[in-house]
Amino acid sequence: MKREIYLDNSATTRIDSRVLEEMARVAGQSFGNPSSLHRKGREGERILNASRKELADLLGIREREIIFTSGGTESNNLAVLGIARRYRRRGTHLITTAIEHSSILQPFQLLEKEGFEVTYLLPDSKGLLDPQAVLQALRPETTLVSIMHVNNEVGSLQPINGISALLKRKKADLIFHVDAVQSFGKIPLPPGLQGIDALSISAHKFHGPKGVGALYLKEGVLIEPLFLGGGHEKGLRPGTENTPGVAGMALAARQSFEKMKGKTAQLREMKRLLTSSLETRYPWIKINGPRYDEKESAPHITNISFPGLKGEIIVHALEEEGIYVSTGSACHSNAKGESHVLQAMGLDKPEMEGAIRFSFSGETQMEEIDTAAKKINEVISRLKQLHEKMARV
Repeated sequence: MKREIYLDNSATTRIDSRVLEEMARVAGQSFGNPSSLHRKGREGERILNASRKELADLLGIREREIIFTSGGTESNNLAVLGIARRYRRRGTHLITTAIEHSSILQPFQLLEKEGFEVTYLLPDSKGLLDPQAVLQALRPETTLVSIMHVNNEVGSLQPINGISALLKRKKADLIFHVDAVQSFGKIPLPPGLQGIDALSISAHKFHGPKGVGALYLKEGVLIEPLFLGGGHEKGLRPGTENTPGVAGMALAARQSFEKMKGKTAQLREMKRLLTSSLETRYPWIKINGPRYDEKESAPHITNISFPGLKGEIIVHALEEEGIYVSTGSACHSNAKGESHVLQAMGLDKPEMEGAIRFSFSGETQMEEIDTAAKKINEVISRLKQLHEKMARV
């Protein structure tokens, strides 16, 4: 049996064994509904409160500013739809980017149908935004700006500190939302989330469970709920809380923050090793996004195009070797297989069709990268030879 090497951590990470144990303990012992008045209910409520405090302390914010959700998608939807609708009387112009996750883009597209006007900012060829371009898009009637911290497909790291400072200086009452699903627990966030009014996270991106996440909502920022039917989470997210999931998320978050400083340099070295190995062997490949040695490059994601080859074929060929990668976002549903992120960055069709995303986590080992690089080189050589042979027929 081939040794498995998992390099698709942007899609999901493996849940930590200690997190699993904590979730099993909570599910088995403190199974009461946190809203119930009896002892079992109070046990569940205490776990929610402790988990909320854990996340708040890690981010340097108030406990009451954390809303538990079912994950990044719900957090993003709640932030975009809830904030835009709540402040509609203040203005109906919104700003985001053309390279956001679909859980951001689709809510904005829905808001356009409701009468809002949305400006979709284009990145440069590396997937990066110019803070001045964001500022220039601002209008007196702009109420919400939503920009992801780390792009999930190419790993471009947006200058959210600089963007926020410019926006707030120009329009103090503007609400700034950040999708931090791919950065939380991997890259430092502004202390106390200064300059950020709302921020989304998802537990399964940092070795926590699937189906649970959180939205930071700065005190004083108002929002309309997406669901009705209860007073849970201050009435902003009704429904019985996933107590075991929340407890698991809090533990996974703490563990990720404890490891973050020491792991960042190692992840960046993994990215350098894999990228340079492929570039040396195949100078015709294209690196999508900032290079590993640029400060705007997230340490755990690299996207590489192999023009002339099909990404799906590369994925399955590597799978046969026990190596798991992807062609892009696991939530991508474009029937043509073309990434909206790569399109916005100006890639041509062969570059988009041959794009592969490699993503690492704190569990990825350096020796795995060595092995993966050799196997990837073998697979690309084999597929390239086959492609050239078929082209001659």
